[in-house]
Amino acid sequence: MPTLAVRILITDDHGVVRQGLRMFLSLDPELEVVGEATNGEEALKLARDLSPDVVLMDLVMPVMDGISATGAIRSELPDVEVIALTSVLEDASVTGAVRAGAIGYLMKDTEAEELGRAIKAAAESRVYLAPEAAARLMREVRTPESPEALTERETEVLQLLARGKANKQIATSLYVTEKTVKAHVSSILAKLGVQSRTQAALYAVRAGLVSVRELGEEPW
Repeated sequence: MPTLAVRILITDDHGVVRQGLRMFLSLDPELEVVGEATNGEEALKLARDLSPDVVLMDLVMPVMDGISATGAIRSELPDVEVIALTSVLEDASVTGAVRAGAIGYLMKDTEAEELGRAIKAAAESRVYLAPEAAARLMREVRTPESPEALTERETEVLQLLARGKANKQIATSLYVTEKTVKAHVSSILAKLGVQSRTQAALYAVRAGLVSVRELGEEPW
């Protein structure tokens, strides 16, 4: 049975950027662009209407910026993942996007092949960060002062999550069901007081559970 294509919503206020993204994403049969938005407000409306798997989100836009839109989409539509795709690499933008719930952060000069991989990773709720973004996040991320202790199994799940594994892969590795993994992930986020898998992965690095080089290292 053929795999369903990953449904993508492109959000950028520059038409030429949207056109370029649509053009090279259309070359991959596993990806399908289902809509385009010119600002964050449109992105939220279209995300409601189209139920994409992944939103590619520019950060600097009129009407509603990408960070605000990311927060709104993740809050209202938790099954829709967001990748920040931007030319901006300021600490506030990187941390703002991740705190808002973006699962990935890539620069606009990213190669088409890498962008495709990042989109497929996001569709499986896998962490994917540009190395330069990860470096900035490591400086900015705040490790909880005294988080509620994770169980041994939750720690194992967190390590695999931080290494870019999908729930299905974690379940296979630990010989448990995918439903059990989802429950563990929810518990981990609650105990650490964070909103996203990406924030949890950064905590894992800070806590010494994985190295920066292992972050989202899922082999292709």
